[in-house]
Amino acid sequence: MAARDRYSRKLECSQCGHSGYAEVSESDDKRPARRDFRIDELPRGFSTEFSSTDPKKYVIRCGECGHKFRFEQKTAYAPGGEPRG
Repeated sequence: MAARDRYSRKLECSQCGHSGYAEVSESDDKRPARRDFRIDELPRGFSTEFSSTDPKKYVIRCGECGHKFRFEQKTAYAPGGEPRG
């Protein structure tokens, strides 16, 4: 059985700014068909809208405002609108 990479990733709602850290894991095998992505723990105030083994297709819902967004996305922030640290 392949080992799993585990890491934390900050989630931040672009609508209301609600944020927290998700604990995630995925297979060491980086081939797209075998990535086996999983969110092991979502931060308080976020829920899964649509789960997928591909992080680009996994959709999260913000419990504060209801905004939906992909777990892994390319985001363009307006000047001064970068995520808060």
